[in-house]
Amino acid sequence: MNYRHAFHAGNFADCMKHALLCAIVEALKRKPTPIRVLDTHAGRGLYDLSAPEALRSGEWHEGVARLITLADGPLAPFVTLVASHGAPRRYPGSPMLLEALLRPQDALVLNELQPEEAAQLKRHLPHRPVHRRDAYECARALTPFPERRGLVFYDPPYERTDEFERLSAAIAQVWRRARGHIQAAWYPIKHLAPIHAFHHALREAGLRDVVAAELWLREPLNAARLNGCGLVVVNPPYGFESEGMALLQALLDRLSDGEEGAGVRIARIADE
Repeated sequence: MNYRHAFHAGNFADCMKHALLCAIVEALKRKPTPIRVLDTHAGRGLYDLSAPEALRSGEWHEGVARLITLADGPLAPFVTLVASHGAPRRYPGSPMLLEALLRPQDALVLNELQPEEAAQLKRHLPHRPVHRRDAYECARALTPFPERRGLVFYDPPYERTDEFERLSAAIAQVWRRARGHIQAAWYPIKHLAPIHAFHHALREAGLRDVVAAELWLREPLNAARLNGCGLVVVNPPYGFESEGMALLQALLDRLSDGEEGAGVRIARIADE
């Protein structure tokens, strides 16, 4: 595992997946009963955008830096939350965002396999449990949740050539174990063949009520370039499709440079 998210923190893909993640958690909080969130690929939790890795890639300039001045519209709550963690000097990963959103009665469980990242995560959130396990084994082992309500969030590095296959298998297994849980999984869009195969695998596994939210900054034709990204959501909360589309359109308006093929969509992968 050579991937280090410090090079990519705060880029357009982070902004997309984290804005939608926050929307899902806010929807879960509409009911007073407790929830649990499992972050299977948690990372270090907080990223210094003045560090050598972030400076070398500069990806955050095309991501969070373009959003940070927003004061109204669908993205405003997300931008306010990110700014409260020090953006644009620092960018919060999903653990810090979840920590800020969850209520006292809710539970947050974090998993990070890389030892250095896990150690930093534990320093940022010392009161939260941090597992160091294979992400998919962790998701299987820790579901169903005792609260019976909650979210499993997957954010793999996609270093392995079989990552989509492992991810779809894990989602299917958790669905069979805990059908009421929401699952959300981020994925890169370079070209479309792997995405079509991923969505097909979820349908073939028998899953119901699955949507995919996608943002492209350019036509997804170059397999060597991150042209867009998506978030597949199993059991999306009520209203997610309309709220998610508003967030995606606001992101596109702010992040797109007008390249041909840029766009957004929310598509139903499997019916209820």
